[in-house]
Amino acid sequence: MPDRYKDAREKFIEELEKDVIESLNIRDDKELSTRAKQLLRDETARDLSFFVDSRLKRVVRLLKRQQRIKSKLEKKEKWEKNTVQRFNIYFRIQHIMLFTSVVLLIITGLPLKFPGATASRILMSIMGGITTQGIIHRAGALLLIGFYVFHTLYTIFNKEGRRDFMLLLPRPRDFKDVFQMIKYFFGLSKEKPRFDRFSYIEKFDYWAVYWGGIVMVGSGLIMWLHNLTLRYLPKYVYDIAREAHSDEALLATLTIVIWHFYNVHFNPSRFPGSLIWWHGRLTKQEMIEEHPLEYERIIKDKQDSND
Repeated sequence: MPDRYKDAREKFIEELEKDVIESLNIRDDKELSTRAKQLLRDETARDLSFFVDSRLKRVVRLLKRQQRIKSKLEKKEKWEKNTVQRFNIYFRIQHIMLFTSVVLLIITGLPLKFPGATASRILMSIMGGITTQGIIHRAGALLLIGFYVFHTLYTIFNKEGRRDFMLLLPRPRDFKDVFQMIKYFFGLSKEKPRFDRFSYIEKFDYWAVYWGGIVMVGSGLIMWLHNLTLRYLPKYVYDIAREAHSDEALLATLTIVIWHFYNVHFNPSRFPGSLIWWHGRLTKQEMIEEHPLEYERIIKDKQDSND
């Protein structure tokens, strides 16, 4: 028991004992002997001590828990004040669906493209063979199709989805930004290009996924439903779909590992990784450095709303 509670505990017990003893003293001596009264007093004192100790300990635990919760809330509030919400919950759910499906498709698809590799044999062994691999691969494919359906509905019916789609369209400014970035990398300019909500890097990511998804889903469905497709289409269509599926899968894997992972997670400014895919927020400093035009617009909109 902490020292600061000791005096309060003893005082509380003393008051309770006094009340109990006073209630005992009003009884008739014939009804309760002095020895019995003493035993009852001792037992009452022990019970009261245990009761108070347990209650105070519980109060202490509750106070500590409340303090931890308060501290977390204060940290969260401080963090939110120093960050900017960049992606909403719908955007983040789509991203989680996308990277989950892609990871499943990569670890189940590459062993088929490189069956002789040691890593492929290990992966196939872990998955339990070709049958289980096929089930997992098709589950990943269904999740990828679900992502594209979700994204299409989000783009059509959500205001922010429509806004983001329009901002992701390539513009002449993107080509200027590419050349400005090249000049900056080679020391020919001291200034990096100032990006809006989406840089040319993020636009490349988006449209690579968009085009790759059409190829992967289309060719994958032709192979998955081969009995149906071969009934109406010549076999060379199936062969083309198989080659396109295999090559696009390898290209997508290399793009994700070399391009996307570096820019988002392995870049020295982000290493060992970014959690924006989870909470959708960037610090103000990151916004100023990476998306200054968007940050300036957000500040202006806040000022206008306050006015």
